[in-house]
Amino acid sequence: MTQLRPVTLREAREFVDKHHRHNAPPQGCKFSIGLTENGELIGVVIVGRPIARRQSDGYTAEVTRCCVLDGKPNANSKLYAAALRTARGMGYQRVITYTLPEESGASLKAVGFTFDGLTAIGNWNTPKRPRNLPDKYPTGRKNRWVKIFES
Repeated sequence: MTQLRPVTLREAREFVDKHHRHNAPPQGCKFSIGLTENGELIGVVIVGRPIARRQSDGYTAEVTRCCVLDGKPNANSKLYAAALRTARGMGYQRVITYTLPEESGASLKAVGFTFDGLTAIGNWNTPKRPRNLPDKYPTGRKNRWVKIFES
């Protein structure tokens, strides 16, 4: 039996650092939620302000990481659904997140996210301000997903 519980950012970051397939942990968050099975943490979702400046309007939250141990069916959907309920309860009007093009987005579709297009090609690295990103940050195009709350 699975159960949701609050987790600290530190705890969520440690889980992501240990188990995420292709991303490093995010720097900060607005809130994070854990999912346990028989008392063991099997997944986390971390929600923060949007990374992209144009998405950051004060009413939009972004799921910056969702990470679940392999072989835990429906765990991603449970975490995304909990994140949506929490964000809505905090007054957010919209939640966004991103996936790699090779990821299906099935868990996102299951909880009501809709595909919102592909991001632009490129990254934030410039000659005047070089970014030395770790290898665990994919830099290609990503699928953007959005959930808009009805009034």
